[in-house]
Amino acid sequence: MIVFRLPDETVLYTTDHCFSHCSVRFFSFDLKAKASFSGLITPLSPKDFMETKWTTENVYSDTLKETKTEYLNRVLETKNYIQKHQLEKLVLARKKIVSAPQLDIKKTFLNLCKLYPSAFVYLFSYQGDLWIGAFSEILGKYNKKTQIFMTMSLAGTIGLKEVWSEKEILEQESVSKYIHHTLEAFSGNIQKSAPYDHLSGNIKHLCTDFSVHLSLPEIPSLIQKLHPTPAVCGFPKDISLKGLHTLENFDREYYAGYSQIDTPDYLYYFVNLRCAKIYKNSLVLYLGGGITPLSNPEKEWQETERKANGLLGSLVFS
Repeated sequence: MIVFRLPDETVLYTTDHCFSHCSVRFFSFDLKAKASFSGLITPLSPKDFMETKWTTENVYSDTLKETKTEYLNRVLETKNYIQKHQLEKLVLARKKIVSAPQLDIKKTFLNLCKLYPSAFVYLFSYQGDLWIGAFSEILGKYNKKTQIFMTMSLAGTIGLKEVWSEKEILEQESVSKYIHHTLEAFSGNIQKSAPYDHLSGNIKHLCTDFSVHLSLPEIPSLIQKLHPTPAVCGFPKDISLKGLHTLENFDREYYAGYSQIDTPDYLYYFVNLRCAKIYKNSLVLYLGGGITPLSNPEKEWQETERKANGLLGSLVFS
């Protein structure tokens, strides 16, 4: 079962299960897992949504919670790895476990829709697992009529009133270079915007928009080459992925993977970043930050906490 709301819309959608065509898919970060939802995409009224049931029997039992000190040490290890392999950046993730036995899942979803009007907001149950999320990073958006493919370079995270430093500017530039280079293999005519502030709740990112003219059969290949971008992995990609296997001590699952929404007019691909896995007794938030040679471990911790607070501030308890 799935319910979602597209960016800058108010309508809730689900799939009707009446056809074998798979309209909605979620891919894990390593692409080894996939949650598929068949049927046509249809509107779901708020009344009907409130009558749906969202439960899970999964109980979170991992008692080995990472402390702040342990995370700070991992940032230092990551910086050493970056220096050794001469990387521009590497995205290090962590988990934050929150006790939430009385979480009102439906009201929390609706609250996310209200607080993040420009985000892709979703709630899905698949094979006993329950996930919720809201984020506005687009891995790709393809207009089937105009054949225009759009994507964005979104990186760097600071508070709304803070000023961009060299660290965030260079971090976002590495993502932009990667995306531009990837698109060049498909088109020689790339439209690119200047970097601008992209607001997301209590934080902001640097963003650059890209667009190219492509045929529909080219899109799957392009998405495969774009994922994972340096915004969720690092740059260069291959060496960064090898580093994550040793520097991260958990499976990212659907965090930093992506969703695919197939509508009559558009193909949407959203990066799954601000998200959480819901358990019967807890909520597990997945948080990441781009580590560069200029990273300060304490500031990196604060960045992940700000990202966590964006989702935690939307929770509703019964």
